[in-house]
This record gives sequence, C-alpha cells and structure tokens, in this order.
Amino acid sequence: MAAARGTKVYVEAGSKRVFACAVDWPGWCRSARSEELALQALAEYAPRYAPVPERAGVRFPARAAGSFDVAERVTGDASTDFGVPGRVPEIDAGRVTPAAARRLASLVTAAWEVFDEVAAGAPEELRKGPRGGGRDRDKMIDHVLGAEAAYARKIGIRMRPPALGDRAAVEELREAIRQVLARPSDGEPLVERGWPARYAARRIAWHVLDHAWEMVDRST
Repeated sequence: MAAARGTKVYVEAGSKRVFACAVDWPGWCRSARSEELALQALAEYAPRYAPVPERAGVRFPARAAGSFDVAERVTGDASTDFGVPGRVPEIDAGRVTPAAARRLASLVTAAWEVFDEVAAGAPEELRKGPRGGGRDRDKMIDHVLGAEAAYARKIGIRMRPPALGDRAAVEELREAIRQVLARPSDGEPLVERGWPARYAARRIAWHVLDHAWEMVDRST
C-alpha cells in the first residue's frame, strides 16, 4: 500500500525570509528564516487555522500538519523579504472547477468572519511589539480594508477602500470579491497583470488571518 502523502504546500524563498503556504487551504501560510522553520511554523499554526474551514463547512484533516509535501519551490523577491508572499506559483495555473471555486469563496468568507470576530473583541490599544511598533486595532482594520480594495483590483474589481465602520461598504466589497472567486476559471490571471483565482484567494485570506492572529497575540 502506498504511503499517505502529506499536505501539499509550496515554498517561496527570498534571501532573508521563506514562506510555506498550503496549496489547498487559503490563509494557512507562515514564514520564517528558513524552509525548515517556515514548515515548522505552518504546522504550529494548524490549530489556529482549523476554525476557518470549520466555519466554511469544509473538512480539515486532523493530521493536516502531520507532514508536508513540497509541490513547488518559488524564488522570492524583495516582497518576500519584506514579509509578504508576493510570487504566484505555477501550481495556481490549474483549472478551477465550479466546486473548487465555491470552496475557495467559502474559505475566504470564513477568514473574514474570523477577522471580524477577533476585531470585535480586541481592545482599541494593542500591546506594542518588542521595538515599540505595531498598529493599534482601528488602524489595523483600516489597513486590512485598504489592502483588500487593492487586492480586488487584481481580480477585476475597482472599488474605493471602505471607510472604517462603514459595514455596508465593507460587505459590498467582500461580496464583489466573493462572487468573482466563486466562479470557475481556467487558471489564467483574471485580468491583465492580475492574479489567478487560487492565488487571489490565498493572498486575501493570508493577509486577513495574519492580522487577525497578530491582533489576538497583541491583545494580551
């Protein structure tokens, strides 16, 4: 009997920072100074990520972090070293079926729900980082909303960043993103100089969850 394969990931390696991202689980992506440490961090964050698929109604294997299968290695750039997974892997060029598209949209939606829940319970002033840096809650929320408006342009959506506290505008932007991600696609970028659907879902969910988890860690 063939041995069970691990969770499929790709690795994006810059000169100073390396990201390990789960191919089929948008938002489950961590970084460190080496591939080994990035994979270790990815495994450690599995329990924090698990509520996302649970909310989406998608089964998250109990042993998802037990082992990883590195399907692709991508050469990073300045964005990688700055702390952003910025390269689109070739693995994202695959066709997105109707079922896969619905799954992507549901996982991104669940990531938004986790972020909103964390933000609602976080104090306005967050604990500062080791060097006194870091955004407080409202500035972090505003940053995430602004980034989402920028990311949306990569999939053909042009909308103004929602103002902080304007729930109607937030939902309008998110619904537009959700509708695009929920449509099947051929794996090509959705607009010229844009992103394919799989990468867009992963990048949006990563950014949302990265700041949600930061907010949790800096609330104590």
